[in-house]
Amino acid sequence: MASAQDQIGLIMQLRRRGIRDTKVLRAIERVPRDLFVDESFAEHAYQDIALPIECGQTISQPYVVALMTEKLELDDRHKVLEIGTGSGYQAAVLSHLCRRVYTVERWRELQKAAERRFASLGITNVTTVIGDGWLGWPPQAPFDRIIVTAAAPEAPQALIDQLKVGGRMIIPLGSSRDAQQLVQIDKTEEGLVETPLLPVRFVPLVHGRVKRD
Repeated sequence: MASAQDQIGLIMQLRRRGIRDTKVLRAIERVPRDLFVDESFAEHAYQDIALPIECGQTISQPYVVALMTEKLELDDRHKVLEIGTGSGYQAAVLSHLCRRVYTVERWRELQKAAERRFASLGITNVTTVIGDGWLGWPPQAPFDRIIVTAAAPEAPQALIDQLKVGGRMIIPLGSSRDAQQLVQIDKTEEGLVETPLLPVRFVPLVHGRVKRD
């Protein structure tokens, strides 16, 4: 497990890179990243890098997790939809900042592993489901915030429809892995307002059959 020094070092890295929201930094400090990576990569868990996980997916680098979380501007009343549970790390961070997290994953293996991690940490306000992330989670809509941890050529219309007016989505957009942009989408009474944030590299958001085995 992580030492206090590991966590302090990570928080210092994030501060140096411009993360200022103390609530976000505290949430990250409360989540042991080494629990969410393969044992063979444990020594790298607190470096500011992305790491491979099961099913050909990745756990995002801490800076990207922190920035996406900070840009959501969460409060403890918000209901959040996450597309792409992955290891569960991002959802675990969100759990300390909002009322409820609903997270969609297409790989059963990843979903079950994430649920075990949530249970081991005593996290009770995250609900997971196996599904197609392009379709969101209609029975639980609308959402105050949506965070997408895989890249799509454009924001899926189903997710836009499930976002409340006054809500915000953070999503990587781009059809090529070498030409993706993290984008903030605010849904207003007048329409959508898109704000580019930074270049990123995410796995693609796959549309279609989920992996229930």
